[in-house]
Amino acid sequence: MARRIDVTGAGGVRLAAWEFGDPPKSDPQIDPRSDPQTDPQPNAEAGPETAPEAGPETDSEAVPGTGPTRDRAARGSAPAGDGAGHGPGVLLLHGLMGRASHWAPTARWLSGRHRAVALDQRGHGRSDKPPRGSYTREAYVEDVEAALEQLGLGPAVLIGHAMGALTAWQLAAKRPDLVRGLIICDMRASALGAASQHTWTEWFRAWPVPFATLADVRKWFGEDDPWVERPNASRGDFYAEVMAESPDGWRPVFEPDQMLRSRETWVYDAHWEELAQVRCPTLVVRGLDGELGRAEAQEMVRVLPRGQYAEVADAGHLVHYDQPEAWRAAIEPFLDSLRDA
Repeated sequence: MARRIDVTGAGGVRLAAWEFGDPPKSDPQIDPRSDPQTDPQPNAEAGPETAPEAGPETDSEAVPGTGPTRDRAARGSAPAGDGAGHGPGVLLLHGLMGRASHWAPTARWLSGRHRAVALDQRGHGRSDKPPRGSYTREAYVEDVEAALEQLGLGPAVLIGHAMGALTAWQLAAKRPDLVRGLIICDMRASALGAASQHTWTEWFRAWPVPFATLADVRKWFGEDDPWVERPNASRGDFYAEVMAESPDGWRPVFEPDQMLRSRETWVYDAHWEELAQVRCPTLVVRGLDGELGRAEAQEMVRVLPRGQYAEVADAGHLVHYDQPEAWRAAIEPFLDSLRDA
């Protein structure tokens, strides 16, 4: 089960955090009223959402693909800071266009020994999407800082995918007192440049929205998208998870313009200096077919004062989504070492 906890981010933006527990004993049909992706109410029967897979290019914030396991959210929202707190806190951060429910299988697995919370970041999932709000790096980092403090999670282990990983290491550099460990999943430290941003702009324009059905969503993103090199069913699933039904069809739960605004605040700059300022133990994980190349990943490990390296075979950008068991095997020894310490 997942329980919603509302927290307040930078500038008063309301953020939806999702605390995960053990999976239900039985496996009933998903009730649409308790499905994290279908609930329309921001403060009632809500639930989490999703994250990305390889995108229009070899970009570290690639185009999403969701996982097979959906979340069931507890009815109602809860005040911040009243979670079970039965173990060291873990905060999971999705990538661009993602949502908290993409972390559901990982979070449930973690919940046996940790207090596991996934955050819908601003502009994503069930969190606020202010049209004129700030989508800067500073805003994203301050949101996570506020979430850790209001949830009483710190010092926590931060697990971030792509953009979420960048946010995590920037916060770890800024507030080492809040972060005891860090897992970076398939995010590059190098600048991606103007061509990358232009490609993404054109890619968003190519989306044939609205989609008539979720099957059409899965087919386009998994097979027909011109930027897809080969069919990828999980990529299609990912996008189906970040769609919501509207009167004219299925549209994304995020605003593409806000995604581009978010992205432009990091693609033109390299982030090696901030990486070098991270003092906590850090694991860099890449999929062998992901966006983060081996040479760059190993250089990131070298730059990090306490860096470690792991890779997952037969996985793309969505490492935790493509190969969930191998992903867990890759991060478990690192998490155990933090507990032992």
